[in-house]
Amino acid sequence: MAILGWVMMGLAVWHFTVFVPDRFWGSVIGAFVFALVGSLVFGLAVNGLVVPSREDTDILTVLEGIPGSLIGMALCYWIGVRKGIRPFAELPPGTQPQHPIEP
Repeated sequence: MAILGWVMMGLAVWHFTVFVPDRFWGSVIGAFVFALVGSLVFGLAVNGLVVPSREDTDILTVLEGIPGSLIGMALCYWIGVRKGIRPFAELPPGTQPQHPIEP
């Protein structure tokens, strides 16, 4: 149950990416993946790589997913900025947006 809680919390935090310019590596899908993986990895790291049982899962266990998802999305955003991905709104008129994942 703890894994479900961490992943659902990462999903909930991911919804707030609509308020940030889309410079994520892989666009919103990249941010989605980084948020879910970040919340899962952080939750496991906090608990010593042990998944709490159903009886040990409470609201504090679920809230452990928030920092991990924020760290994951910040990492995704940082990679996107380093690769020079620009939001669609900043592109000159008549140009096509670049593919978010370029080698």
